[in-house]
Amino acid sequence: MRVLHLDVTTGETTKEDLPEEAEGLWLGGAGLGAWLTYRHVPAGADPLGPDNVVVFTPGLVNGVPLITPGKCTFTAKSPLTGTIGDATMGGRIGAMTRHAGYHAIVIRGRSVKPVTVVVDDDQVTMRPSSDLWGLDTRETSEELRKELGQDFSVATIGVGGENMVKYACVDCDDRQSGRSGMGAVLGSKLVKAIAVRGTKRLPVAHEEELAALMESNHETVGSDKTKDGMRKHGTGGFTRWVNEERGTFPTKNWQHSVYEDRERIVPQHWAPIYGVRSKACYGCMRPCGKLVRIPDGPYKDTVVDGVEYETIYSLGGVICNPDPELLAHLNELCDVYGLDTISAGVVIAWAMEAAERGLLTAFDLAGLDVGFHNPACAPELLRRIAHREGVGDLLAEGVAKASSIVGQDSAEFAIHVKGMEPPAYDVRGLKTLALGFAVSPRGADHLKSGGYLVDLNGSFGPFEDVDRFSPEGRGEMVMYLEDLFVVYDCLGICKFSRKLYEVPDFADAVRLVTGRELTEEELFRTGERVSAIRRLFNCREGLTRADDTLPWRVMNEPVKEGPSKGHMVTEEELSHMLDDYYSVRGWDPDGRPTEAKLEELGIGGEKYW
Repeated sequence: MRVLHLDVTTGETTKEDLPEEAEGLWLGGAGLGAWLTYRHVPAGADPLGPDNVVVFTPGLVNGVPLITPGKCTFTAKSPLTGTIGDATMGGRIGAMTRHAGYHAIVIRGRSVKPVTVVVDDDQVTMRPSSDLWGLDTRETSEELRKELGQDFSVATIGVGGENMVKYACVDCDDRQSGRSGMGAVLGSKLVKAIAVRGTKRLPVAHEEELAALMESNHETVGSDKTKDGMRKHGTGGFTRWVNEERGTFPTKNWQHSVYEDRERIVPQHWAPIYGVRSKACYGCMRPCGKLVRIPDGPYKDTVVDGVEYETIYSLGGVICNPDPELLAHLNELCDVYGLDTISAGVVIAWAMEAAERGLLTAFDLAGLDVGFHNPACAPELLRRIAHREGVGDLLAEGVAKASSIVGQDSAEFAIHVKGMEPPAYDVRGLKTLALGFAVSPRGADHLKSGGYLVDLNGSFGPFEDVDRFSPEGRGEMVMYLEDLFVVYDCLGICKFSRKLYEVPDFADAVRLVTGRELTEEELFRTGERVSAIRRLFNCREGLTRADDTLPWRVMNEPVKEGPSKGHMVTEEELSHMLDDYYSVRGWDPDGRPTEAKLEELGIGGEKYW
């Protein structure tokens, strides 16, 4: 496994070949990224300082002809949470990086002037990029491709990343590495973009078997009944179901869990009107994206690849926006500014509630009418956030920091875990996901534990007849799902292909690509190892059991209406679930991995805290 190291302070580049056991321990992708981040970021490092690193890791099977093999990961210490942060996305850049011969790119230091890291197979340069500073993500990508070649894949930050908005994202091929503020970390280093072209043949251990598997993949996808719904409506297709059948669609800054005005923002309504065509990630045979174009009206010429389920929540229901054209416009603004749509929407929802309570009078609203009655204020709020103008400077910090500055009990309606704003599931009615939110290493998150799968459906994997309102047995469920999702992210396989893959298929993919024989148990052990190294990073940064908590509103205000009415997560329930989770993990009562567990995982022998 080859790692490309770049110090943007000195301009020095080095290439490191990792020992063979590194692949066995971490596989690649998010697992390799977590270990390299732990290894290279010193304890107490400023997330926006030169000591932090940005680690880019393609999945182990990126560039290989499998179903959905295109996920890659950015990892760093998060400026939003102070924890280990990462964000996974599609796009071509993972495959390009593997074809260039690298399993990871590690960027450290801080440049004096803006630069773009250009990787063209073995040739690595840093292009001066003051001319690109201030451009949006699309403009930057277009300029670099025009100059370097259309066959380059370009990952870039927007103005939000340049101004170190704490939840700035990275954009690549109309896909976003959205969570944890990875765009802000690149911005702090004055790295405007990373452009990669790889032309080398990928070494594959068993080419003939892989070709046969690829043919089988086509047949599997062809018979998959779920692909048509995804192709037609994208990830937002189940918004109605979550809203009406489960009552877990957060609305009005989590004051409610059912959005009564949702009908125009669900894709069953807008896709036939505004949808241009389906759009897939690189290498995907079952597209879930939908290219949307607004032909006329105040948001004319909006073009966005979306609108995803999470964004229907964050720029729709949670800010009380029933207008699909405004929703698409807000989605596009986040993409071109380089902002995470989830955090941006929840931050705006907090600002709306704070303004309606009269708590923002000391901040410069410049005459803007901010409140749930006026979702049309959101485009201007996004502009101010991206440029850190007026109240936008406050909101660019995220709800945790903003509420600590405003005070006056505003923390009680600041919806976050460990500083990160949550996705589109009201966990008052989803106890597995509630625990998943609380213990997630990067903050409120559905993509680390996947607890929504077992709660919403009542079954997943080995778990059946699950009562979503009960706190019992949640530790085992969350551990299983976390470790399974780690395997997806190490390999670089999309989690939406979960009905097409079984765990033995992952072991087979590793064997065909690398020649390494792994059992199902060993794959899950890799997931457990990565979960432990993430926890070790956070322990080293001073996090304890007290940080594994949930928003005040979730634990003090029961759901007001719908199928989850009357439910919340009590302090006693959360404490019980944490005890259960730490126990099955083999961690101590404060949530620290024990030395015995680390030895068992093959990473013991050091003092981690």
